[in-house]
Amino acid sequence: MAVPSVLSNNAFNDLSATPAAQSDTASADRFLKLLVAQMQHQDPLNPLDNAQVTSQMAQINTVTSIEKLNRTVEGLSSQFVQMQALQGASLVGRDVVVPGDKLSIRNGVAQGGFDLGNAVDSVKVEILAPSGQVVSTLNLGAQASGMHSFTLPAANATDDNGLRFRVVAKSGATNAPVTPLMRDRVDAINTGGDALTLELQQSGHVAYSTVKAFN
Repeated sequence: MAVPSVLSNNAFNDLSATPAAQSDTASADRFLKLLVAQMQHQDPLNPLDNAQVTSQMAQINTVTSIEKLNRTVEGLSSQFVQMQALQGASLVGRDVVVPGDKLSIRNGVAQGGFDLGNAVDSVKVEILAPSGQVVSTLNLGAQASGMHSFTLPAANATDDNGLRFRVVAKSGATNAPVTPLMRDRVDAINTGGDALTLELQQSGHVAYSTVKAFN
């Protein structure tokens, strides 16, 4: 019978000896042995037809292809993280905009921002002392959707004073969703795990994906 002679050639032994290749080889070898055994012990009155054999061959090819695709995706994912790390390294010492409610104070000027999902009729920014007491208020009026920034004199205040802000946005009499944004400086990057994180002066460790803008 012609099929057993294929097994005796051990053609799969010539494949690469890498773990992944060995896994593919073992799977294919097991499949062929089962297929040959099935053909040897088939009912002579009801033999396998070509469609059944072709279907089973297609199944093992599909499994092997999926394994190769998974390895390719893993490799691309690793390369993507490395590219992120290179890009992140260029951010050290630069400012980024991330979600947060701390005021950034530079040269006597305090700055913050916010992100609106929809246009609103009015926006009010309240400056808060560390105790939570409102020390100043900015009325910015109607604003379009998207990211916005604001500034105000900070006199002799510094980042160490711990000033924060709260944004209240309204559409008519209804509060509208708003995300406060703050400016922070990148001190270092961390490529541990499968994602890039930034170490910021005020916010600590944040995911690279949370950065809204670069300055």
